[in-house]
Amino acid sequence: MEDVNQSLLSPRVHEDQHQLLPSQTTNTSFASEVEDIPPINGVRDFFREFNKEVKKLWYLAAPAIFTSLCQYSLGAITQTFAGQVGTLELAAVSIENSVIAGFSFGLMLGMGSALETLCGQAYGAGQVDMLGVYMQRSWIILITTALCLSSVYIFAGRILRLIGQTAEISKAAGTLSLYMIPQLFAYAINFPIAKFLQAQSKMMVMSLIAAAALVLHTVFSWLLMLKLHWGLVGAAVVLNASWWFIDLSQFLYIVSGTCGRAWSGFSIKAFHNLWGFVKLSLASAVMLCLEVWYFFVLILFAGYLKDAEVSVDALSICMNILGWTLMVAIGMNAAISVRVSNELGAGHPRTAKFSLTVAVITSAAIGIALAILLLITKDSYPSLFTSSTPVKQLVKELNPFLAACIVINTIQPVLSGVAIGAGWQAVVAYVNIGCYYVVGIPLGLLLGYKLDFGVKASIAEDRIRTWGGPSESKE
Repeated sequence: MEDVNQSLLSPRVHEDQHQLLPSQTTNTSFASEVEDIPPINGVRDFFREFNKEVKKLWYLAAPAIFTSLCQYSLGAITQTFAGQVGTLELAAVSIENSVIAGFSFGLMLGMGSALETLCGQAYGAGQVDMLGVYMQRSWIILITTALCLSSVYIFAGRILRLIGQTAEISKAAGTLSLYMIPQLFAYAINFPIAKFLQAQSKMMVMSLIAAAALVLHTVFSWLLMLKLHWGLVGAAVVLNASWWFIDLSQFLYIVSGTCGRAWSGFSIKAFHNLWGFVKLSLASAVMLCLEVWYFFVLILFAGYLKDAEVSVDALSICMNILGWTLMVAIGMNAAISVRVSNELGAGHPRTAKFSLTVAVITSAAIGIALAILLLITKDSYPSLFTSSTPVKQLVKELNPFLAACIVINTIQPVLSGVAIGAGWQAVVAYVNIGCYYVVGIPLGLLLGYKLDFGVKASIAEDRIRTWGGPSESKE
């Protein structure tokens, strides 16, 4: 039985998680020959260390951002082609992608992020042999979770109708959800593999596989949805195939021997200490689910507004754009999580803290640049998503709110990455409950329905809510 190595995990992880790391290191730490950075005593010291850290961060962040953009674009491209098929198809894909698949995505991604904490800190301490075991434990937990979530997909049409969606949209989205069950299990395989590779800084292979999947996805989506007129069936076939292509390619890379001692084959150890792993997975899931589900709730509420199809379509386009920009921040999230967990595992707390500073500054600069680009192209980009004039006009009206959201929301995932790397998921979960659900959603309902702001309230409320986001607990 494995014992806890108290020097590896942060106090929060040690408090919530027992017997996950082995008591003896099997190799030297990845940074054992590098000392923690000295205290920053002036501007010159700051810029010297900033230049060093930004290179390390971008070595991880650049391929991670590219991978996130490619994987997010799979659903976004499907949504784009659906908009060319018709407004009902666009609404169905938006609801399924945002509510049904979004619910599952948030839960599975959150539970998978427990692996990010453990693998990152174990790799930083040189305990490479445990990475493959942790990944297998995560597979067991996530596949079991996927089996439980299958019922949500099966009864998606009834669930959507029960919560007030129109009969037409509920029926179309429910049918699509049945076709998308294979994607659910692809999530269960993908997230542990991704965290396993990220902990070892093997980002480039992930980006190459994601790029290949995106090219194939675009070609086959156009062929099946538009040329062969398969509609929603074509969307499901291509989206499922694309995610499984990513999973199988990454798995073949791992078993080919390129990960060394990190993968030594399937092991019975994967079934040991599952309850401890489940507890950390649940804490991680609560933290990230509260963030991810929030955006999907906004899409859901839009379906209750006047002219529901136009409202849902316009808001889904805005959330699509916001999602693309968030993928940049999520790529930075992965990079900072690796940096923080590796440095904490190696016993370098000052370096971990300084990595946070560099990541926040970098992400804020990227967010400002993206917002400016959005404002410049406000008259042209809506046409990429829909041919409906009312939808395009509403997207233009929402554009200033969307630009402000982009600037603010590029920072938040970075802070979440720090929390994951340090094992603070449980603390941040409480902060997210207050910011997103005690303040954010009630404010959106008030603005949207009582004050008749309509769909604009969803974007405005997201901006206000983010100002009080989880950064306070992450310092």
